[in-house]
Amino acid sequence: MDKVLLGMSGGVDSSVSAILLQEKGYEVIGVTMKLWEAEEEVEGGCCNLSSTYDAKRVCDKLGISHYVINLKEEFKKYVIDDFVEKYEKCLTPNPCIKCNKYMKFDLMYKKAKELGCKYIATGHYAKTEYSEKYGKYVLKKSRSQKKDQTYVLYNIPSDMVEHVLFPLGDFESKDEIRKIAKDYGLNVASKPDSQEICFIPDNDYVSFLNKHMRHKHDGGNIVDKTGKVLGIHEGLYRYTIGQRKGMGISSKTPLYVTKLDDKKNELVVGLQDDIFSDEVRVDNINCILFDKFTSNMRVKAKIRYSAEAKDATIFLNDDNTLTVKFNEKVRAVTPGQSIVFYIDDIVVGGGEIMRS
Repeated sequence: MDKVLLGMSGGVDSSVSAILLQEKGYEVIGVTMKLWEAEEEVEGGCCNLSSTYDAKRVCDKLGISHYVINLKEEFKKYVIDDFVEKYEKCLTPNPCIKCNKYMKFDLMYKKAKELGCKYIATGHYAKTEYSEKYGKYVLKKSRSQKKDQTYVLYNIPSDMVEHVLFPLGDFESKDEIRKIAKDYGLNVASKPDSQEICFIPDNDYVSFLNKHMRHKHDGGNIVDKTGKVLGIHEGLYRYTIGQRKGMGISSKTPLYVTKLDDKKNELVVGLQDDIFSDEVRVDNINCILFDKFTSNMRVKAKIRYSAEAKDATIFLNDDNTLTVKFNEKVRAVTPGQSIVFYIDDIVVGGGEIMRS
């Protein structure tokens, strides 16, 4: 019987994942990673004390071992500090991607090997399976395109894909997952989903940054692309590319944020057409499907979690960065966010969007 270490947040997805893995004959071990210290209990939160207890109760009910490992120091270094530093540099980070890269598919995997596990598993909506075409295990989109989470998983090392299981990959809706939990009598069956950024429970990222940034951003000018001053901004970290509201300026035509110019401390705005582009540069790349990226590789490219993947061509630069050219212009390409590449429903890899 193969052993699998399952990441358990105390939520319904990871809890049902334990059931599904048991039904397939795996020896399941649950692990809850203590990543940060919540200042207050938040319903649906993934790192508070009640969530840890929820995970343990599920494990007890299913008769599986449960471990809690303290990774708060590592989480602060790789996720929280990166989040703050990116905003200090006028970039827009995605902390979930960093968490998956360093916490789940590095530190959790090392723990799995210590415990003699052949696999690790999480409650993400994605799939891994062997591809005859490519002669290897590949990361694929989940059956439910609406719930697919492969965008935040592109940093899985290529040689680790065959050791990762996603039990929820073939489910179409959350209702199916909750029904399984209810049928098994799990107390988490109706538990709310966790919020988007786990370490900012109230979703007030501006207050969080004001508290944690070492280099405070002063206000500066809001200008159009000709340099004409239209108003005053309150700190560039408060804005993002494509933003329309909340700038405190008025215009006969809608204006959008087109650039965060940290050198001049200026917020540049323009018309809607100005936030569309057909080319981006990418660094911090990871290729899952092949040994490396090559020029003239045709893919579907997704520039944010909620975006539709668009036809594009990848070109490899001499400095190990990529240039991605889209067949059609895409809206609000945002430096600091990730771009993920697909061939059909298979993840090729991805990287971080660079400042133009």
